[in-house]
Amino acid sequence: MDIAKKLATIGITGSLYKLYTAAIELGEAPIADVAARAGLVRTTAYDALSRLEQEGLVILHNRRGKRYVEAQDPTVLLERLEGRRQMLDQLMPQLRSMYNRAKGKPQIRFYEGIEGIRTALRDTLTITDEPKIMHGILSMEELMQTPGKEEMDRYIEDRVKHGIWLNVIRSEQKDTEPIWPSSPELMRSLRYCPPHMVLSMTTFIYDQRVCLISSKKENYGLIIDSVEFATMQRTLFNAIWELSRPAA
Repeated sequence: MDIAKKLATIGITGSLYKLYTAAIELGEAPIADVAARAGLVRTTAYDALSRLEQEGLVILHNRRGKRYVEAQDPTVLLERLEGRRQMLDQLMPQLRSMYNRAKGKPQIRFYEGIEGIRTALRDTLTITDEPKIMHGILSMEELMQTPGKEEMDRYIEDRVKHGIWLNVIRSEQKDTEPIWPSSPELMRSLRYCPPHMVLSMTTFIYDQRVCLISSKKENYGLIIDSVEFATMQRTLFNAIWELSRPAA
């Protein structure tokens, strides 16, 4: 596949391709010269160059009464694509949830390994319900192993930045350190479940999704996008919450 076909796959095609490559070859030149090099009439070139400027691939400026074109470093393509990828990563959970609700079917996403667990964990930050209140059952012993305290500290910081309040239930016998207490500043309310309940797997309930984080032994993250399943899990959470005692 030659360069023209490769650029066409990301939308740089036709007159856009001709003008961008002409601008690269000329470096900095009047619009008329760039259009002539691309084999286009100037009126056609103006619209296409405006699109290239919006993409950050060229800069248009005035000099001595003429409009000049200056090509930008091609690495801007990577930056633009990365920016779009990040934006789509943020939007994808909501878009897929909308799609699944319209189709009337649940979706299950399985993520394996430590990176998969991080991906599943970060999905909980995409909550869109208002107010942003998430329900969680956390097993500190397992979380200290994977994804680890450093990653959890970053996650907590980002959760607070996103303005997400967490109502959390833990088994006291699974706590390994005197951390993560109830805290208005950290937007967290903690309760300990009855001693006979040992909660050894982490669960987050948010919007119509449920995120499950396994132990290091099984090493996976799982997201179930289902209104019915999330409703049932929220009902079970509320029942345990009522049986649990607020942390001192």
